[in-house]
Amino acid sequence: MSHYAVVDPSTGETLREYPTITDEALVEAIGEADAAYQSWSRKVPLGTRIALIQKVADLHLERREELAASAVREMGKPLDQALGEVDFAAAIYQYYVDNGAEYLADEPIALADGTGSAIIRRSGLGVLLGIMPWNFPYYQVARFAGPNVIVGNTILLKHAPQCPESAEAIANIFAEAAASVGAPAGVYVNIFATNEQSAVVIADPRVHGVSVTGSERAGSAVAELAGKHLKKVVLELGGSDPFILLSTDDLDAAVTDAVNARLDNNGQSCNAAKRFIVIDDLYEEFASKFTAAFTAAQPADPFVEGTLLGPLSSAAATERLQAQLDRAVAEGATVLASGTATGNFFPPAVLADVTPQMAAYREEFFGPVSALYRVSNEDEAVALANDTTFGLGSYVYTTDHVQALRVADAIDAGMVWVNLVLGDAAELPFGGVKRSGTGREMGRFALEEFVNKKLIRVA
Repeated sequence: MSHYAVVDPSTGETLREYPTITDEALVEAIGEADAAYQSWSRKVPLGTRIALIQKVADLHLERREELAASAVREMGKPLDQALGEVDFAAAIYQYYVDNGAEYLADEPIALADGTGSAIIRRSGLGVLLGIMPWNFPYYQVARFAGPNVIVGNTILLKHAPQCPESAEAIANIFAEAAASVGAPAGVYVNIFATNEQSAVVIADPRVHGVSVTGSERAGSAVAELAGKHLKKVVLELGGSDPFILLSTDDLDAAVTDAVNARLDNNGQSCNAAKRFIVIDDLYEEFASKFTAAFTAAQPADPFVEGTLLGPLSSAAATERLQAQLDRAVAEGATVLASGTATGNFFPPAVLADVTPQMAAYREEFFGPVSALYRVSNEDEAVALANDTTFGLGSYVYTTDHVQALRVADAIDAGMVWVNLVLGDAAELPFGGVKRSGTGREMGRFALEEFVNKKLIRVA
């Protein structure tokens, strides 16, 4: 089987294979992206680059149904969520269309001696490599490519091997958008490359930065290569986000939010809530209601309207999650609920009594498995939340505003959501600390990652 293929996770059927790029074609792709940067991106006015991304946003909305269907076929995302992802990708592109000129305007610096003037002028660096994951094939590309094309960079995009259909669709959208404003196709070049070929791209002196969304292992490998070749790198890696419940005046609503935070994208989201840390006097009732609501969402056909939980993305993902669950049970975790997987349809499972001696205490469960923890006070909750190598997102539920901000300050994470879940928005920065990565995407901060902040002082 080809390295790149659409394998329907619902059936295991290989629907289509795509050839891996040849070494010769890869060299040509790098040259094409570099030529586009030299001849177009750094010479055309910002308004022209904005017009290109406006067309990209428009085409996402025009083709939302076919784009969403591709995502369902590739990784089993429920159709309603796939449509929502396409819409969100379009909103991200639109955000940079609406705000790019303001954010990239010259920034004056007041001079201490008062003579002359000085400004910071932001411009692109050149060719960037994006290594993207399978779980959000449109959203992840949008938050990398959108701001960087507007800044003036050009893009080489290596998508996940199981997402070639959506990768091709995005490339076609960018090609059409580029043609509409007279830009060369090299502004955005899709490459069906292997990991070894990606290393060649990173080493190439025409490539000036790399952004990776993926596993710790992938991030570490790419960061090592990027460091060796003195390339800027942005990493968005795994997470084991805590959901801390300290107080509530509506437990049912908190339970609903907790379930939604875990089930989004079939539980295969880096910033999904995965560890539920509940104050002692709410624990028993929360555990009972959460387990009932969580397991009510049994896996079903992702193309059926209203499906909340589809299949896991692949046979490998199913085997990995099952092995983690089996190991947790063997090491002594209490199973509050579980079922038997059928193919890649993996039923929700709830664990309790997970201790620091168990592998489950440290691992990220990438699928519909939740772990419940009981704590006696705020300090214990914060200590447990921080006792992880990850630091992506976190969720805090409390009726005490002062406590909410105090806990938010104390949590080691790139993002804290207070009394809400699934609150991501185009204007809000996304990223983590510790082994969850470095750098930020989305919002204004995405425009600052791969940019030359050039000082111009005039006497």
